[in-house]
Amino acid sequence: MDLGLSGRVSLVAAGSKGLGFAVAQELAKEGAAVAICARGRDALDAAVASLRALGARAHGVVADVSRADDIARLVSETESTFGPIDIVVTNSGGPKSGRFETLTPADWDSAASVLLTSAVTLTRAVLPGMRARQWGRILNITSIAAKQPVEGLMLSNSLRAAVIAFARTLANEVATDGITVNNLLPGYTRTERVVDLSNQVAARESVTVESVYAKWEQEIPMRRIGEPREFAALAAFLASERASYITGQSIAVDGGWIKGML
Repeated sequence: MDLGLSGRVSLVAAGSKGLGFAVAQELAKEGAAVAICARGRDALDAAVASLRALGARAHGVVADVSRADDIARLVSETESTFGPIDIVVTNSGGPKSGRFETLTPADWDSAASVLLTSAVTLTRAVLPGMRARQWGRILNITSIAAKQPVEGLMLSNSLRAAVIAFARTLANEVATDGITVNNLLPGYTRTERVVDLSNQVAARESVTVESVYAKWEQEIPMRRIGEPREFAALAAFLASERASYITGQSIAVDGGWIKGML
């Protein structure tokens, strides 16, 4: 299937590893130019080298998406390197875990900056150009926690739901401009974030990491943890010409974990 991504310019936030890197790889394989950002130079350079090994035009920018000036620089450098941005994938690391009483006001402010404000600021930076060209794809990587709360993830549950509300409202406002806005909700997927969470749960409950994984897998109808490439396949499709009539949606890639009907 030709997704019509050849020659498109994409920007994937937090794209040096995990789900962001998997999405960048999939877009690169489809012929899109790919700019990625990360806070660490070493991981960023390694990711860019891997993307170029696929034959892609790839570029990396050291940036922290919780900082507005870094986002402005990221967008400016991407456009000066490849041209106008057609596809943006908002993404970031997850906030700290914890129940409500363990979280400070500073924790809430930090999580809001990383999860919500970063998505809003990045969208604001690319939206005028998309509107002018009457074409654009805005994808937000959120989490299953936005639809079905995960125990112990108060910050993620709350603020990722806010991203979905922002995106759903924006989708209506830009639909006539040829721009789609969708959310991707990864479930338990084999990434560093899930490894970190499993270690935290194991320590908190005084159990083994293996038992934590076993419990999660029992909650998933497919009885296994997802792979990043499975998530990235959906991202590439939603970024494509083929998905031109899909907007305002929040689609889970979770092996059936979410129990709700909607």
